[in-house]
Amino acid sequence: MTTIKEQAKEYQPQQIKNISEVEVVPVDLEVVDNDFTDSEGKPFTVKVVNIDGEDYRVPISVLKSLKAILEEKKDLKTFKVVKTGEGMNTSYTVIPLG
Repeated sequence: MTTIKEQAKEYQPQQIKNISEVEVVPVDLEVVDNDFTDSEGKPFTVKVVNIDGEDYRVPISVLKSLKAILEEKKDLKTFKVVKTGEGMNTSYTVIPLG
Protein backbone atom coordinates (compact mmCIF):
# COMPACT_ATOMS: atom_id res chain seq x y z
CA MET A 1 0.00 0.00 0.00
CA THR A 2 1.25 3.47 -0.84
CA THR A 3 0.44 6.78 0.76
CA ILE A 4 -1.11 9.71 -1.04
CA LYS A 5 2.23 11.51 -0.63
CA GLU A 6 4.04 8.70 -2.46
CA GLN A 7 1.40 8.64 -5.19
CA ALA A 8 1.66 12.42 -5.61
CA LYS A 9 5.45 12.21 -6.03
CA GLU A 10 5.08 9.49 -8.66
CA TYR A 11 2.17 11.12 -10.50
CA GLN A 12 2.73 11.68 -14.21
CA PRO A 13 -0.09 13.44 -16.06
CA GLN A 14 -1.41 11.58 -19.08
CA GLN A 15 0.24 13.02 -22.12
CA ILE A 16 0.18 11.84 -25.65
CA LYS A 17 2.55 12.79 -28.40
CA ASN A 18 1.46 13.69 -31.90
CA ILE A 19 2.21 11.73 -35.08
CA SER A 20 3.87 14.88 -36.45
CA GLU A 21 6.69 14.29 -33.96
CA VAL A 22 7.75 11.14 -35.83
CA GLU A 23 10.24 11.58 -38.69
CA VAL A 24 9.20 8.49 -40.66
CA VAL A 25 5.87 6.71 -40.14
CA PRO A 26 5.35 3.21 -41.58
CA VAL A 27 1.89 2.76 -43.15
CA ASP A 28 1.46 -0.68 -41.60
CA LEU A 29 1.30 0.47 -37.96
CA GLU A 30 -1.71 -0.71 -35.97
CA VAL A 31 -4.13 2.06 -35.04
CA VAL A 32 -6.13 1.70 -31.82
CA ASP A 33 -8.63 3.82 -29.94
CA ASN A 34 -7.31 5.19 -26.65
CA ASP A 35 -9.60 6.68 -24.00
CA PHE A 36 -8.64 9.80 -22.07
CA THR A 37 -10.27 12.28 -19.72
CA ASP A 38 -10.03 16.02 -20.32
CA SER A 39 -9.34 18.65 -17.67
CA GLU A 40 -13.08 18.91 -16.96
CA GLY A 41 -13.36 15.16 -16.37
CA LYS A 42 -15.11 14.42 -19.66
CA PRO A 43 -14.00 11.26 -21.46
CA PHE A 44 -12.84 11.36 -25.06
CA THR A 45 -11.27 8.89 -27.47
CA VAL A 46 -8.38 9.43 -29.86
CA LYS A 47 -6.74 7.21 -32.46
CA VAL A 48 -3.14 6.31 -31.59
CA VAL A 49 -0.23 4.30 -32.94
CA ASN A 50 2.50 2.88 -30.76
CA ILE A 51 6.11 3.38 -31.85
CA ASP A 52 8.93 2.14 -29.64
CA GLY A 53 6.63 2.00 -26.60
CA GLU A 54 5.29 5.55 -27.05
CA ASP A 55 1.73 6.40 -28.10
CA TYR A 56 1.25 9.02 -30.80
CA ARG A 57 -2.12 10.59 -31.63
CA VAL A 58 -3.27 10.26 -35.22
CA PRO A 59 -5.71 13.04 -36.14
CA ILE A 60 -8.63 12.03 -38.36
CA SER A 61 -7.49 14.57 -40.97
CA VAL A 62 -4.22 12.64 -41.30
CA LEU A 63 -6.13 9.42 -41.96
CA LYS A 64 -8.28 11.17 -44.58
CA SER A 65 -5.24 12.61 -46.37
CA LEU A 66 -3.39 9.32 -46.22
CA LYS A 67 -6.40 7.55 -47.71
CA ALA A 68 -6.33 9.87 -50.74
CA ILE A 69 -2.58 9.37 -51.16
CA LEU A 70 -2.90 5.58 -50.92
CA GLU A 71 -5.55 5.57 -53.65
CA GLU A 72 -2.95 7.00 -56.01
CA LYS A 73 0.17 5.39 -54.58
CA LYS A 74 -0.86 1.91 -53.45
CA ASP A 75 2.71 0.77 -52.74
CA LEU A 76 3.45 3.60 -50.26
CA LYS A 77 5.49 2.30 -47.31
CA THR A 78 6.27 5.43 -45.26
CA PHE A 79 5.16 9.02 -44.80
CA LYS A 80 5.62 11.94 -42.46
CA VAL A 81 3.23 14.54 -41.09
CA VAL A 82 3.87 18.27 -40.84
CA LYS A 83 1.82 20.14 -38.27
CA THR A 84 1.12 23.87 -38.60
CA GLY A 85 -0.83 26.19 -36.34
CA GLU A 86 -2.18 25.63 -32.85
CA GLY A 87 -5.47 24.84 -31.18
CA MET A 88 -8.46 25.17 -33.48
CA ASN A 89 -6.17 26.46 -36.26
CA THR A 90 -4.03 23.32 -36.40
CA SER A 91 -3.64 21.63 -39.77
CA TYR A 92 -1.68 18.57 -40.85
CA THR A 93 0.02 17.88 -44.16
CA VAL A 94 0.82 14.26 -45.03
CA ILE A 95 3.99 13.88 -47.07
CA PRO A 96 4.59 10.52 -48.81
CA LEU A 97 8.18 9.33 -48.42
CA GLY A 98 8.57 5.96 -50.02
